Amino acid sequence: MALTLRSSVWSITVAALVLVAFAHSTQADPLPSWQDSDSKTRIVDFVESVTDPESDSYITARDRVAVFDNDGTLWAEKPIYFQLLFAIDRLQKMAKEDPSIASSGALKAAVEGDLEALSASGHEGLLEIITVTHSNISAEDFTEEARQWLEKKHPETGLRYRDMVYQPMLELLRYLRDEGFQTYIVSGGGLHFIRAFAEEVYNIPPNQVIGTTLKASYQMVDGEPAIMKEGQLAFLDDKEGKPVAIDTRIGIRPVIAVGNSDGDFQMLEWSTSAPGASLGILIHHTDGEREWAYDRDSAVGSLERGLDEASSRDWLLVNMEQDWEQIWPVQP
Repeated sequence: MALTLRSSVWSITVAALVLVAFAHSTQADPLPSWQDSDSKTRIVDFVESVTDPESDSYITARDRVAVFDNDGTLWAEKPIYFQLLFAIDRLQKMAKEDPSIASSGALKAAVEGDLEALSASGHEGLLEIITVTHSNISAEDFTEEARQWLEKKHPETGLRYRDMVYQPMLELLRYLRDEGFQTYIVSGGGLHFIRAFAEEVYNIPPNQVIGTTLKASYQMVDGEPAIMKEGQLAFLDDKEGKPVAIDTRIGIRPVIAVGNSDGDFQMLEWSTSAPGASLGILIHHTDGEREWAYDRDSAVGSLERGLDEASSRDWLLVNMEQDWEQIWPVQP
């Protein structure tokens, strides 16, 4: 009997030690898909410093706010923004019912699937497509349409659009939250489009998503109250608009700001200019094999000023090819 008891105690002890060892090994590397490079070291050193009450750089949990751009930062943005591809698909369906909807060069190019001509239409053409396809629909119905569309597959990778997220960034989001950070998305993309997947994919709830918005109104539709999206821009959450949106929606200046293009420049500039510890991060798309390589001359996600000034501003420039061991959470 005593021998059996000692054996049971020994088994329990061994199991406990294994669990402790496993937990320790898991905690030892919070960013397993990141190469053991200077970028990873700097991120971990920063987080450890600002969460250590004994450190001069300590930041209270209330002020641990981290903001992330979405397109090109948390997920891919090639060949063009995924929300625009969604809008093109929706426009083509609308044109089948009413061909007269292709009333401009940009709309005609979108209906015909001519991405080159669409890109040539510039910001105005893209905005026209968004406003036409994102209006006269309730926010709930729009979000559900977007959620279903995200199950479609990307034409080049064969992955579902919802799977075209970056595994290293998923790990960074999780790591920061584990260390008491609040993580927000601050994107030029549409608010309701991002809300369609942000909580399920990033574990970021709808109230922590900030994006471009169209005007909306409260209406009774078929006897039911609804928030109806309208075809007019209310707020463009890009460039100078990002710090304004952060101040309005969050009310706390972030201590970590992460982007990938010059559209994120002001967000990083504002976030890292306050006294105290802060970290600005730019994701540099350098991997033409596993993803896409682009920066200065790209029609989507152009990075020029940020590339030139990252060093002088002490922002971390993450080299995707060298710093990321893995790109996607699932392999193409």
